[in-house]
Amino acid sequence: MTTPNMHYADLKDSYLFFHIARKTKAYLEAHPGTHLYRMGIGDVSLPLCGAVIKALHEAVDDQAAKESFHGYVSELGLPELRAAIAQHYRERGIGISDDEVFVSSGASDELGDILDLFDRSSSALITEPAYPAYVDANVIAGREIVRLASGRENGFLPSPDQGTKADIIYICSPNNPTGAVFSRQQLKEWVDLANANSSVILFDAAYEAFIEDPELPRSIFEIEGARTCAIEICSLSKTAGFTGTRLGYTVIPKDLIRKGMCFNDMWIRNRTTKTNGVSYIIQKGGAAVFTAEGQRQIRENIEFYKENARILMGALDKTGIWYCGGKNAPYIWLRCPDGMGSWEFFDHLLNEIQVVGTPGEGFGACGEGYFRFSTFGSREDTIEAAERLIGLLGR
Repeated sequence: MTTPNMHYADLKDSYLFFHIARKTKAYLEAHPGTHLYRMGIGDVSLPLCGAVIKALHEAVDDQAAKESFHGYVSELGLPELRAAIAQHYRERGIGISDDEVFVSSGASDELGDILDLFDRSSSALITEPAYPAYVDANVIAGREIVRLASGRENGFLPSPDQGTKADIIYICSPNNPTGAVFSRQQLKEWVDLANANSSVILFDAAYEAFIEDPELPRSIFEIEGARTCAIEICSLSKTAGFTGTRLGYTVIPKDLIRKGMCFNDMWIRNRTTKTNGVSYIIQKGGAAVFTAEGQRQIRENIEFYKENARILMGALDKTGIWYCGGKNAPYIWLRCPDGMGSWEFFDHLLNEIQVVGTPGEGFGACGEGYFRFSTFGSREDTIEAAERLIGLLGR
């Protein structure tokens, strides 16, 4: 008899966002015609920028003519896109070579696939609150999970201590769900720990473009020593609106070596074995993001979402509720009022003012009593949700 992967039985019975969708569906069935103000799931509301759309159309036309048709592309990514991404790093003073960049179908896919590089006996340290997929991917693999809780007392930015040890270390900055951003000194502590223990940091930089404070690092490779201990995983989903188009990239330095194995070489072998690469059309659209015009246009979209954040933060300021995030991230993390639990507050907002957010408990036990708002909604819904929050929670 075939034996299935029994670790699936160890997963929670309901994925966070599936549970939210089920609750909102039930509410709408009971209240037909009601408009919900969705500040929960981090999906974008603005369309792809003009430079990307133009490049996508041109790429489609390429596929219509024999002389410009493209079949399989490199499993590692189009050379021109890899070069554009590496140049994007170099323009920020970060020395990355073209062949240290790998094009992916998105950060979520890559965060799961990258675990192929580690033996299943490896332990994984997850700083919580955390994106639920970090935990689930390692549960599926049967790995030991070390949970490092954070809280309001440290700004949801945990630091390692002498007893902090694991083979794989997850760091997300700006953080999902808290919106908190690690300083250079804080990241240096993690880099030093990883190098001392021969650990590898998986640095989730999906939201780096939202950092506006020049003193805060946007890449782990701004930190001395990171090239020998870190992999950086990035996404164009929130940066450039590719949530439905799917494109991202991963940086693996050639200096990252453990037990004589070069992780860059290993990933080349993995990709050339397990994928035929990302669509030529999508990659051509992605390359347009890194042009001068593309960068200008995506900055306009990011600024739109940051204004949404300012509107929501202004509402929370009026209610006197504690929060973090928002300024350098597209998420706002707040303390539930009046001692409410996370799901209790979710139901309260849904039933009283039709605002949907994300319960903090879904991001780990230390998220209980907290709540996340996404700033990716429409301007109209954001303004209305802010006014409703003030009306319900204002003191």
